[in-house]
Amino acid sequence: MKNNKIFIACDSNKISRIKKIINDTKTNKLKIGYKFGLEFLNSKSGRAFVSKVKNKIIFADLKLHDIPNTCVSAIKAIKDLKVDYLTMHISSGLDALKAAKKVSGKIKLIGVTILTSLDNKALKEIGFNKDVKKIVHHQAKLASKAKLDAIVCSAQEVKIVKKVFKKEIITPGIRFSSNINDQKRTLTPKQAYRNGADWLVIGRDITKGNIKKNVQTLIDQLN
Repeated sequence: MKNNKIFIACDSNKISRIKKIINDTKTNKLKIGYKFGLEFLNSKSGRAFVSKVKNKIIFADLKLHDIPNTCVSAIKAIKDLKVDYLTMHISSGLDALKAAKKVSGKIKLIGVTILTSLDNKALKEIGFNKDVKKIVHHQAKLASKAKLDAIVCSAQEVKIVKKVFKKEIITPGIRFSSNINDQKRTLTPKQAYRNGADWLVIGRDITKGNIKKNVQTLIDQLN
């Protein structure tokens, strides 16, 4: 059980709410990290809060997506936060990925594949003519070539990714039940681990309602 690693998605811009999430998710039965996204890190006091967090695994989900020079500058600009993980879209291109990895230092650079809110229909609307699995497989090869430290992908694509990417795999879109909200490609915690995920990203299923009770539900599901 202690090997089960979970990132809690701290999707709020209220410091009091984040403190409660961190306090109520304490357990020795899971390895827990905290994911802070654009909402929190762009809020007035969010950045300052993260800079002061100690002895926690911090995941900055900024999803950098820009030209190489801008990505490099952004990584240098957040070095003071001392985050452990940082996301970047693989679709930024190989040059940008390599440049970012070169300056990332101790920060583990995570390549983001196709967002779990998208499915084949949505990709077609954007202009892609390949299905999700083929694109994710191709992106995983690119992440491997750029020597990234981890990949974010749907739990449904973990087996595909593992064929070409041998480091950490982080899976969002995890749901305790069939209620998928705004996600399209989801699985349960147990299914995701069975597929080979290293870390799960879980938000609302833990942070909405009774947090301590939700954590226990997760532990029970994984037993």
